[in-house]
Amino acid sequence: MNTIPWQDKPINSNEVIWRYSENPIINRDQIPTSNSIFNSAVVPFKDGFAGVFRCDNKAVQMNIFAGFSKNGIDWNINHEPIEMKAGNTEMIDSDYKYDPRVVFIEDRYWITWCNGYHGPTIGIAYTFDFVEFFQCENAFLPFNRNGVLFPQKINGKYAMLSRPSDNGHTPFGDIYISYSPDMKFWGEHRCVMKATAFEDSAWQCTKIGAGPIPILTNEGWLMLYHGVINTCNGFRYAMGAAILDENQPDNVKYRTQPYLLGPQVNYEQVGDVPNVVFPCAALHDIEQDKLAIYYGAADTVVALAYGKISEVIQYTKENSL
Repeated sequence: MNTIPWQDKPINSNEVIWRYSENPIINRDQIPTSNSIFNSAVVPFKDGFAGVFRCDNKAVQMNIFAGFSKNGIDWNINHEPIEMKAGNTEMIDSDYKYDPRVVFIEDRYWITWCNGYHGPTIGIAYTFDFVEFFQCENAFLPFNRNGVLFPQKINGKYAMLSRPSDNGHTPFGDIYISYSPDMKFWGEHRCVMKATAFEDSAWQCTKIGAGPIPILTNEGWLMLYHGVINTCNGFRYAMGAAILDENQPDNVKYRTQPYLLGPQVNYEQVGDVPNVVFPCAALHDIEQDKLAIYYGAADTVVALAYGKISEVIQYTKENSL
């Protein structure tokens, strides 16, 4: 098993999630053309890690790039974006690609992202080696964001979380789940979780969206997600957690009322889009009870945070809406 990045909790901290002391781990200008690198996804791969990174160039065109790391912290990102080949469809047009997620299912790595096809929808591709990528049919009609696959079939079908939305900056949004027998045709759409009432939990009252790939635990699926409040100074993004039923993931067992991680330090508060904590990936080790969360900070850089899986679950259950 790959050894995931880890740093012990600071002695004076009582937080459930704590930041890596050397953040950010990926700067905005890590490749020559980039204006910003953020909202990216990583997975264990061979004797290290591989990832798909959102790199906006200096024309602020959005695209995704492959990258590799031995330790999950120091990354080499390709200087050219991923070139897709046809997978289960000939339709490979895309105006833009952003906010990828990556997961290994059965025999290959699947990538989902927000794909520009007459507006934002969920693009899907697969790879075996992070060199060749094969684009499949878009999962949904426009408009949609935050497509997050489960790491295994549920009741014999592939399952994906998403957030149906609009073509703008989305001043609303709830989390839905959809199922597919073949990773091409999607249906059985069910609502999982809605944004909260302002008075119940204001940090997630405007919109919510699934973050990293859900993690199967003894309590059910641990789903990290982002929540948004629309303040007088604009949107503010923070991270929470929910526990979903293992066999019926649209059944939310617990959901955090307080956030787990919010924009509180400079690289989260200052950037192209201020006040953003946006989780897109999480490496985990159930036996070691370790969780390493990769998140976009201020839509500008990639940062890393840590936690104990058991403590996140306990906190979610004890502080549930």
